[in-house]
Amino acid sequence: MERIHFKRLPEHIGIIPDGNRRWALAHNKEKHEGYKYGIKPGFELYEICLEYGIKEMTFYGFTQDNTKRPAVQTRAFQEACVEAVMKLADRDANLMVIGNTDSPLFPKELLPFANKRVLFGKGLININFLVNYGWKWDLMNNASKAIPRIDLIIRWGGRRRLSGFLPIQSVYADFYVIDDLWPNFKRNHLDEALLWYQNQDITLGG
Repeated sequence: MERIHFKRLPEHIGIIPDGNRRWALAHNKEKHEGYKYGIKPGFELYEICLEYGIKEMTFYGFTQDNTKRPAVQTRAFQEACVEAVMKLADRDANLMVIGNTDSPLFPKELLPFANKRVLFGKGLININFLVNYGWKWDLMNNASKAIPRIDLIIRWGGRRRLSGFLPIQSVYADFYVIDDLWPNFKRNHLDEALLWYQNQDITLGG
């Protein structure tokens, strides 16, 4: 596929990878099985953003509210987050996991990466991963202060809401919704979002 040349790219992209459970049901699987199918799309997206020279990405892992779901689902998305980070350790990124580590619902395997920047390989891109994250917890503790303002948020799964995603950094973010479910990720999803973004009027309230 010929690479698209954009006239303007966001420096920081927020990713809300929704639709894992709906994808699982559509493929005759149990809801909790959908989360593991969201790992590969994340790395496909990571590779494309490296190619385009995107400087920073923030992925929504799971929220404190998500842990109210059945225990089998909670374990499944916890395990998916751990697997994603361990695979990223073999790539080139500066990782920071942001989340409430005081809770037993925060995966202990991710404590070495929590609330600080950790270098993997050549550190070609900043990756922020929200794990056991809550917007009220964030605002009370200023937990995400090291994360810069987001330029573009892309949400898969068709929902038109932020779901508490980094409320401070999202204040002037452009918001693009993809109706397809996250495990169905395709390169054109990102390209269409970036083509849309380059034509937005960026005023930051001015």
